[in-house]
Amino acid sequence: MQRNRSNLIFQAANNTLITNLIIGVLLAIMIFNVTILGSSSATPGWGRGLPAQVVNFNEQLYLIDCGEGTQMQIQKFGVKASRIRHILISHLHGDHYLGLVGLLSSMSLQGRTRPIDLYAPRELAEVLTVQFRCTGIVLHFPLHFHPLDMENPAVIIDNETIMVSTFPLLHGLPVVGFLFREKEKPRNLIKERLPANLPFGHLQALKRGEDVLWQGKTLLAADYTLPPKPLRSYAYCSDTLYHEPVIEWVKGVSLLYHEATFADDMADRAKETFHSTARQAATIARKAQVGQLLLGHFSVRYREVDVLLNEACEVFPATLAAVDGAVFEVAS
Repeated sequence: MQRNRSNLIFQAANNTLITNLIIGVLLAIMIFNVTILGSSSATPGWGRGLPAQVVNFNEQLYLIDCGEGTQMQIQKFGVKASRIRHILISHLHGDHYLGLVGLLSSMSLQGRTRPIDLYAPRELAEVLTVQFRCTGIVLHFPLHFHPLDMENPAVIIDNETIMVSTFPLLHGLPVVGFLFREKEKPRNLIKERLPANLPFGHLQALKRGEDVLWQGKTLLAADYTLPPKPLRSYAYCSDTLYHEPVIEWVKGVSLLYHEATFADDMADRAKETFHSTARQAATIARKAQVGQLLLGHFSVRYREVDVLLNEACEVFPATLAAVDGAVFEVAS
């Protein structure tokens, strides 16, 4: 009898532990951040690599742009290349894609078998085909190529938790920006109020806002959960002139990355090369009423980017400067 009682105590403790672990997992999966792999433009310099960044949304990794040396930055900053499932290329200027073949080749050599979905301008398919053929590269994993519409906004990824769409920018050749929008989230469990051993299905129902019946008692979702936090969003504006139509596409996003190649005294040069100044990027952020602005794509002429950051902050104080290796949270 004592043995059975011990077993029951052990089983109850074990069930409680499992329930707590389940609750912990449900509460913990809230990641939404951006790791900067390269914040320079055209050429690397002053410790800044060429354009590339990784968006981590609940451990789903999206690589945006892939300048030369991106795979070295991935290794340097501890990003697990094996977990990159989607690659998004904004346009075909070399500093935004010339690291792609090397990265894909290395992934294959390392034994990758998991597919990759590549979203890029249509012409990149021909570039990759020629490079693979001429160099004898054979990928040992499926590479699914999705040509982008470079002129019209479009949804390119749509799953249960996030939607990714494109919008056109204005540059010397076709360019798109990328917009990540978190989908409606479940309610948050109030862990300390929950009965012990509540089945996983009941936990899920409560998170959906549904009342549940447990041991003869109705558990009201309003009593055991809290409303979800506001939805988060991230917009990536690659190379572009100051382009006001962008305002509507990025309006109200939590975090806006916008190129800021030049300072204000180089406004003519920015216009000539179809780029933006830091002040212009901040003006877009202010007019779009975004939560926070992240500057990047800095000209190598600037060893330090304080002048760019200061000019932007005069217009939009909630501005940060991208730093290679830094991780920026997309906050609600």
